[in-house]
Amino acid sequence: MSTPRLTTVDFGGPDDGPLLVLGPSLGTTASTLWNEVAPKLTAHDRVVGWELPGHGRGARAGAFSVAELAAAVLALADERDAETFHYAGDSVGGCVGLQLMLDAPHRLCSATLLCTGAAIGTPAGWRERAALVRAQGIEPMIAASAQRWFGPGFARREPDTSAALLDALAGTDPECYAVTCEALATFDVTDRLPEIVTPVLAVAGATDIPTPPESLQRIASGVKDGRLAVLDGVGHLAPAEAPVQVAALIAEHVAWHLGRPPKPPTTSTGQGWS
Repeated sequence: MSTPRLTTVDFGGPDDGPLLVLGPSLGTTASTLWNEVAPKLTAHDRVVGWELPGHGRGARAGAFSVAELAAAVLALADERDAETFHYAGDSVGGCVGLQLMLDAPHRLCSATLLCTGAAIGTPAGWRERAALVRAQGIEPMIAASAQRWFGPGFARREPDTSAALLDALAGTDPECYAVTCEALATFDVTDRLPEIVTPVLAVAGATDIPTPPESLQRIASGVKDGRLAVLDGVGHLAPAEAPVQVAALIAEHVAWHLGRPPKPPTTSTGQGWS
């Protein structure tokens, strides 16, 4: 295994603003997952997304672990001369956020972890999925993800967004998808949550199947400084399904820990707090 070099998406923002790094979910690209959220966060912060290897424009890579993805995110911040930064990630992107807070707690100012877990699924399940994709390609994942990713009625209400996400999945390199599955098979930091001191906002989709609200509650209650928000009617890809709410939550979390008065959201976020 080796640390991959990550391809990035620069969403803009002031060059001298605090760095906010956005992480993707398995089978998605930063541009399709975060394209509605990121522009809402660039007033104060320099917003940069990163791509999983073999996803979108991401360069292919050999085997890697979640810890090596976290090291690659640190290298991304180093390239931008950012000693510290804020982080938000969905699913495997959230796993990377947890790893960052364990490996380099002095580098993260805050973390927003969406639709993720200290462990996701089972090792056997991930290895079976990796074997399936290697044998049959990405095609079996497309129909399954259409059912697993979105909250009830989302694909009907937002056909363009759901189609763009599924198209991104269809273009994913099968081997890199499989390698990411194997990285998730070995990821479990449940017992290490009490070590995390970075302020964490855990955001759950109320109808998320892979990482239900209980998964995010476990994070919020397990770390030293955690909060939970639950978004009604949202599945596994909260940044795409509820961009206004997600942007408001991230902006508030970042602003709070920068000492900036958060701007009140102009629309209801529909969030449940605990």
